[in-house]
Amino acid sequence: MKILFIGDIVGSPGRRAVRELLPKLQQTHGLDVIIANGENSAGGNGITPDIAEELFGYGVNAITTGDHLWDQKEVMELLQNEPRFLRPLNYPPGTPGKGSTILKIRDLPPVAVMNVQGRTFMQPPLDNPFLLAHEEVKWLRQHANIIFVDFHAEATSEKIAFGRMLDGQVSAVVGTHTHVQTADEQIFPGGTAYLTDAGFTGPQESVLGREIQPVLQRFKTSLPARFEVARNDVKLLGALIEIDAASGKAVKIQRVSESLLQIGVKGNAG
Repeated sequence: MKILFIGDIVGSPGRRAVRELLPKLQQTHGLDVIIANGENSAGGNGITPDIAEELFGYGVNAITTGDHLWDQKEVMELLQNEPRFLRPLNYPPGTPGKGSTILKIRDLPPVAVMNVQGRTFMQPPLDNPFLLAHEEVKWLRQHANIIFVDFHAEATSEKIAFGRMLDGQVSAVVGTHTHVQTADEQIFPGGTAYLTDAGFTGPQESVLGREIQPVLQRFKTSLPARFEVARNDVKLLGALIEIDAASGKAVKIQRVSESLLQIGVKGNAG
C-alpha cells in the first residue's frame, strides 16, 4: 500500500502543482491513496466546497485541515456534507464535522485517516490531543489496519512526542502547519512512519507561501500588511509512505519534492 501525503496546499499555485504533478507521481510510484492538507488552498486562507471538489477531481481521496479551518464561511457545507473532509479531532463535542474517516477505495484494504491539532503556540486552544487520540485510534483499529495521522502543530517537541506515543498503533504520523519540510523521516521501532513536517505545496520563493516584501515590511515596521500568495518556484512537497497492508506497519517513508517545470503562475494567485 502506497500513500502520498501532500503538504499544506497554498492558493492557486499549490492547486496547480497538484493538478500538473500528481499524474506524474501516480505513474512513477503507483499510488494507492492520496491525502492532502487543504486548509490554505483558497487564496492561502481556508478552503471552500468548490476548491475541495477541485482537489478531489485531481485524485485526492481525503482532505485534512488545521487552524485555518474557519477562514472561509462556506466551509460549513463541507463539514456537514463531505465525509472525505476532516477537521481536527480535538475540537469540543458538538463542533460540526469529524476528525477521522475510513476510506474504502476500489478493492483496496480500508484506510483510516485521522486529523489532530496540537496546542503549543496554537490557536484556538483545543482539547488535549494526547488524551483524545488513544480512544479514536482504538475505535479506528476495529475497522482498518492502516491508519494515517496528520498532526497539525507548531512545536517540534509536541509533534515528536505525539508520534512516539502512537508508535505501533498507527501506520504513519506526519506533521503539518509550519510549511517547512523537515529532514527527519524515519520509522519508529513499533513500525510507525514519522515526519515532523511535510512542508507546503505552492510557491517556494516566498515566506511560507506569501510574497516576500510585505512580510519584510511587517517585520520592519510592525504595521499591518496584506500578505498575498506568491507565484514563483512552485513545488509539490509531502511524503510517500509504503505500508504493509496485512500488519498496518510502515516499511518505507521518503520525502517528496517535485517542481513545476514552468516557473510562475500568471493571473490571480488566490
